[in-house]
Amino acid sequence: MVVKRLFDWPNQFDDDEAAMAFALVLAKQAEAVNEVPVGAVVVDAKGKLIGAAYNQTISKNDPTAHAEILALRDAAKTLANYRLPQATLFVTLEPCAMCVGALLHARLKRVVYAASDPKTGACHSVLNLPDFRQLNHQTVFEGGVAAAEAAVLLRQFFRQRRNKATK
Repeated sequence: MVVKRLFDWPNQFDDDEAAMAFALVLAKQAEAVNEVPVGAVVVDAKGKLIGAAYNQTISKNDPTAHAEILALRDAAKTLANYRLPQATLFVTLEPCAMCVGALLHARLKRVVYAASDPKTGACHSVLNLPDFRQLNHQTVFEGGVAAAEAAVLLRQFFRQRRNKATK
């Protein structure tokens, strides 16, 4: 897995809420290492965990090390396939344009995100890339699962960061 396992991870999720709850656990791990608290989980058609990650852009000095990208890489490695047509990705923040592009290229069946991103969200908030029917693959994007909890986590993180910057 891309993320160091600090505890035994579940390997099966029965519903969207359970998968998103685990993505939130990963987001909190990101926060603990001073990364923007975003976590992502990829599950197969039966709900089995095949990929997981949290944001690591700062620690890896890599602008592409978003939770979604790292979780996709993990899932593709697990399945030994760059296509994930029956998989669902759960992420705690609406994906940006870079991540939406990668999610579409992976041919995911679904993407479920928690909080909307009014600054860079590319699924519904700022842009709506999945609505371009010219794209050769269509992925279903759904928002709102555990949105309040994810939004609070992000707000607290950025509030603390601003407070540190002003001291």
